[in-house]
Amino acid sequence: MRFSDKVAIVTGGGRGIGKAIAVRMAKEGAKAVVVDKNPDTLKDTVESIKKDGGQAIDIVADMTKAEDVSRMAQTTIEQFGKIDILVNNVGLFTFEPFLDTKEEEWDRLLALNLKSTLLCSQAVLKEMVKKGYGKIVNISSDAGRIGLTTMASYTAAKAGVAGLTKTLAREMARYNININCVCPGLVDTQMIADLMAFAPELKEKMIKAIPFRRLATPEDIAAAVCFFASDEANYITGQSLSVNGGQAMF
Repeated sequence: MRFSDKVAIVTGGGRGIGKAIAVRMAKEGAKAVVVDKNPDTLKDTVESIKKDGGQAIDIVADMTKAEDVSRMAQTTIEQFGKIDILVNNVGLFTFEPFLDTKEEEWDRLLALNLKSTLLCSQAVLKEMVKKGYGKIVNISSDAGRIGLTTMASYTAAKAGVAGLTKTLAREMARYNININCVCPGLVDTQMIADLMAFAPELKEKMIKAIPFRRLATPEDIAAAVCFFASDEANYITGQSLSVNGGQAMF
């Protein structure tokens, strides 16, 4: 199995893409550290992993708070002795015309989607540098690449994640640490269901923009993440991979 004897932290692991990543990594041998603010969904993910015979622990934490992030890293070291993989998945989007965007909402979305990546990466890289090995996979979005109307805060943050990925990859290569980015398109998650509810007329239009004529599943994204997190990608770093079914702009 690709992740035997590996310890993997997955943030935002309570549902959707994060849950799919944590479950798949555990199935492939990883000791999964699943982190989320919601204790109920978090426990569901861990129970799913354990039911399939995997190893996992849950940590309730807010990834925008430095003290919570530090506790996450310390708890992982105490439980498993090391950190091999970090998946920065936590994130959220909202809808608001740019001219109506409030400063506090801008700050909130940049904290959730970009600052969390900074804090978590700093916390685990201290451990990875010591042992000269590590994999970080950041979850950005195709929205950060193409831009989406009424989502300025989110797309700016996700573009920032891709830029941060490239810079960290250059700095950390000397320590044998790979840092890459996965940019999902439209994925069948609760957040996309919320989008459909916000603008139901977009559903058919969005599906038609995807050559496969379907939304991605969380498992589709997990497959790409697991590749970057594995030793199969040892000579790949600083890359941003769109996983969008060939989606064009809509």
